[in-house]
Amino acid sequence: MSQPAKEKALLVLEDGRAFAGTSYGATGSTFGEAVFTTGMTGYQETLTDPSYHRQIVTQTAPHIGNTGINDEDDESQKIWVAGYVVRDPARVPSNWRAKRSLDDQLKAQDIVGISGIDTRALTRHLRERGAMRAGISTEILDAGELLKKVLEQPPMVGADLATEVTTFEPYVVPALGERRFTVVALDLGIKTMTPKRMAECGIEVHVLPANASLEEILAVDPDGIFMSNGPGDPETTEHPTEVLKALLEQGKPYFGICFGNQVFGRALGLGTFKLKYGHRGINQPVLDRATGKVEITAQNHGFAVDAPLDGPVETPYGTAEVSHVSLNDNVVEGLKLTGRDGRVLAFSVQYHPEAAAGPHDSAYLFDRFVEMMEGRA
Repeated sequence: MSQPAKEKALLVLEDGRAFAGTSYGATGSTFGEAVFTTGMTGYQETLTDPSYHRQIVTQTAPHIGNTGINDEDDESQKIWVAGYVVRDPARVPSNWRAKRSLDDQLKAQDIVGISGIDTRALTRHLRERGAMRAGISTEILDAGELLKKVLEQPPMVGADLATEVTTFEPYVVPALGERRFTVVALDLGIKTMTPKRMAECGIEVHVLPANASLEEILAVDPDGIFMSNGPGDPETTEHPTEVLKALLEQGKPYFGICFGNQVFGRALGLGTFKLKYGHRGINQPVLDRATGKVEITAQNHGFAVDAPLDGPVETPYGTAEVSHVSLNDNVVEGLKLTGRDGRVLAFSVQYHPEAAAGPHDSAYLFDRFVEMMEGRA
């Protein structure tokens, strides 16, 4: 079956490197930070992950769209990526759950993409030069003109984006079966599967906006506090950091993932920094330093916590230490806070234990959160 001719499209990076291809999804122009993700599956979860807000995402897997789009796997209410880059899009989707094609979904949500380019070359370029601003256009096909537009865009460093993706109104995800605990989840860009995983552990999850006050959080009378993944520079997230400091002073059990790990680090007095090209994909190896176990994890972050790997740090709330490290580059992948009695008071990881679309090596962390609220951790 012949396919209709596609419009020409152009991708330009802020250092001037250009890639010519064909339109995929909506037509027009879009701008953001160019990054790559190494997952071979799970593109629907990637597209709808709020952590990708204001980023142009390149899929390193060459064939994308084979299973189409279904109505069950979205991780939020919309596609968040600023633009989408693939090498060889599926001509016809084939899956028993598919409701429409990926191309049609991108068009419906006005997401501009490009296909037919050498995504391996683009990925190697970003690994060597680092994530950078970029633009995709079907309107501006002169590389010099598109580059001018790219250079007008703000960088990711200093970007306060959590407030742009958070929920506007609080909502509750009820526990499945008997309610054992009540948790406040601060939405910095939360994925749908995360409160579902907690609900499976008997937790009633009250999801509050990123700007929720300490009084609003305590009004729920929570047994524990959770902070989610999310986009942007953690240095700009001052309000959640100050709220977390107050909650740690009160001894509230805390669990954070991804952006919540970075907020935890800053609340403990540690710094954060931007990685050269970040960790994005569902095949990232992480070492649990306490057990020696290696977990294959789902990740999506461009910033990391700056913490010493060779020993603990004393904080106003207890003793903090690095609990997990990346086996690719030794980046901090988790933190743990313990009291004088050795009891765990709070912990966080830089990856996604809810793991939609997998792997599920880290699902036990929700059980660890329960154990901490029970006082058994």
